[in-house]
Amino acid sequence: MNTEQKDKLKQVTERIKYLRDILDFSQVEVAEKLGISTALYNEYETGVKDIPISMMYGVAAIFGVDATEILTGEAPRMLDYTVTRKDSGIEIDRYVGYKFEALAHNYKNKNKEPMLVTIDLSDTPPELVSHSGQEFNYVLEGKIGVTIGKKTVVLETGDCIYFDPRIPHGQFAVEGRAKFLTVIDKEN
Repeated sequence: MNTEQKDKLKQVTERIKYLRDILDFSQVEVAEKLGISTALYNEYETGVKDIPISMMYGVAAIFGVDATEILTGEAPRMLDYTVTRKDSGIEIDRYVGYKFEALAHNYKNKNKEPMLVTIDLSDTPPELVSHSGQEFNYVLEGKIGVTIGKKTVVLETGDCIYFDPRIPHGQFAVEGRAKFLTVIDKEN
């Protein structure tokens, strides 16, 4: 993780701690609601471990705020529609070689989270995550592997997959850099 990513992570963890404190939640309560150990939650909140995007959305739901507020420190403002121009989404660098671009960050009360994801080829298998809702991935460039539980599906440009993200899952690049659109339905 480079210095800029570390600074962004620190800002995110400070926002999470601030919201938890003002809403009078203990770390134990938030960890229980997320379904993780208090020790793991503490590692996320203190920045010892990088925070999975799914955990950020879980924390936002618990605190009753939009994930954009946790990621950027600003609340979404648009009600009727929002336009995000090419390359102007909120960038979220979560892991080395794995970049998210939030595409509807300025829309209030959204129940879906569309993101552009760019991933580089890696020797390390993806960390599997799980979250509520439903998820859709559409490959824009290259090839991605999608691991869902014990099954891995390889998708090429133009292919898509829709799945239950409560099943541990992760995406990875196959044969070089890949880009895909993911839409996460946060309801459920």
